[in-house]
Amino acid sequence: MSLHRILILGGTGFVGRHLTAALAGAGHGVRILSRDPERHRELRVLPGVELRPGDVHDPDTLRRALSGCDTAVNLVGILNERRRGRDFRAAHVELPRKLVEACAANGVRRLLHMSALNADAARGSSAYLRTKGEGEDLVHLAAGQGLRVTSFRPSVIFGADDSFINRFAGLLRLAPGVLPLACPEARFAPVYVGDVVEAFRRSLDLRAAFGARYELCGPRVYTLREIVEWIARMLGLRRRVLGLGDRLSRLQARLLDHAPGRPFTYDNYLSLRTDSVCREPALGRLGIEPTALEAIMPHLLERARSNPLDRYRRR
Repeated sequence: MSLHRILILGGTGFVGRHLTAALAGAGHGVRILSRDPERHRELRVLPGVELRPGDVHDPDTLRRALSGCDTAVNLVGILNERRRGRDFRAAHVELPRKLVEACAANGVRRLLHMSALNADAARGSSAYLRTKGEGEDLVHLAAGQGLRVTSFRPSVIFGADDSFINRFAGLLRLAPGVLPLACPEARFAPVYVGDVVEAFRRSLDLRAAFGARYELCGPRVYTLREIVEWIARMLGLRRRVLGLGDRLSRLQARLLDHAPGRPFTYDNYLSLRTDSVCREPALGRLGIEPTALEAIMPHLLERARSNPLDRYRRR
């Protein structure tokens, strides 16, 4: 594989940190934009990694950041909005549009784009999924301008510092014996962050990946209730998971939508109405054996069980 100079948007996030380490370890040069580079100084110790201050949403900053690069990676995405109806479009549609334009201005010919399973501009069940679908379609349309695009559509991603397994672990610790769970029968095929990163890495120079939209899933499908009950067992917590029906799930979402930090929104509820399960799993086609949830998380949850102050925050 040839070596690349790669700009990563979202390089300081959960997937971004893992991808940066993998690409740097393979000899690629990596440039990351961050509003506050000093908060992520640990990335600078990786060989070939450059942290630059800047706002990814500013078109001039994007064009300057892409200078000297041959590849762009977009990992930017949000699950909740701060300003209703605006943040999803800014992150999932407007930013990809600006990135495509910056790629054209710099002669960048390769783009790897993080989308989401069930992303669909017309039929997505939530604003999150509709805007994700719109952004995905937008970058693939740029193929007509000479940009080689691959998009990745993962189910929920798990790993040591994820915001899924660890969020429920925290909720279970705080629950007073019973945890009311919205949408308990929603189905997922959790995919390991290491497998997602490897899919990105292997796709860099793979001709078969040009124009592809890869669905990324783990080897097993679970309901949300099964996952949360499994986490409780791994933590040694005696908790009853009380599955809420649709009406109470909607009510919980409406109420928590107005809570500080918006831990569960009505748009999250709408997303959960569509199972996050692959129709055409792609990891096998990329030569990657999907990693099971049970192979990675038990020892991490055991660490939390022995040290309740350990919230799996990034070290």
